[in-house]
Amino acid sequence: MKREPPGSPRHGLARTLSKLGACSRTQAALYAREGRVAINGRIVRDPERPVDAERDRIALDGREIRASERIYLMLNKPRGYVTTASDERGRDTVYALLEGAALPWVAPVGRLDKASEGLLLLTNDSAWAARITAPESHLEKTYHVQIDRLPDASLPAALTRGVDEDGERLSARRVSELRRGKKNAWLEIVLDEGRNRQIRRLLAAHGIGVLRLVRVAIGPVALGTLAKGAFRALDAGEMAALAL
Repeated sequence: MKREPPGSPRHGLARTLSKLGACSRTQAALYAREGRVAINGRIVRDPERPVDAERDRIALDGREIRASERIYLMLNKPRGYVTTASDERGRDTVYALLEGAALPWVAPVGRLDKASEGLLLLTNDSAWAARITAPESHLEKTYHVQIDRLPDASLPAALTRGVDEDGERLSARRVSELRRGKKNAWLEIVLDEGRNRQIRRLLAAHGIGVLRLVRVAIGPVALGTLAKGAFRALDAGEMAALAL
């Protein structure tokens, strides 16, 4: 039996296509099952088939796949877009905002729900994305949140103290009031973890509704003046700031 060289890096086919930046792991598994992926000239339908990206020739729809240039983007996501590659309900996805840009496949780094806005990172570097989203990184994320009432002085402490909701502990790292009008106010809420709809659920536990929720920073990287719906590459300073 032919032996692989010691230390030869072998991963499942779907994972390898994702790491090469060809598509998401879920899409790669689907393409393999549809018979669209070949290894060394032979169709392979098993998405978990071990493959060596450095030694094997991998093709998708007859086109050989090689590692793409690493891309790191920030997008100012508008309200009304979902953070997925496709949506079974036919809703607009953030990929509609990238159309015509001649980019390699990129994936969102974390999520913003449909009603939320602001800073969303995208990349084809899955290892970098995993470091950014890892719970142990405790990378702070800053949100500006318009609430449907005027907060009292005790609210910031209550939000940082947190609540137990559906078996999860929800809390903010820091909370401050930005400004207020006659009927509602804006808060700055900083999180260092990423639970599903965390801010909305935390505020709802105190009987408070969210009118707008905008993510303005991830760690030291700020959304700044990037126009709504626009995107740009992260610069060298921002990449260095996010080096975890």
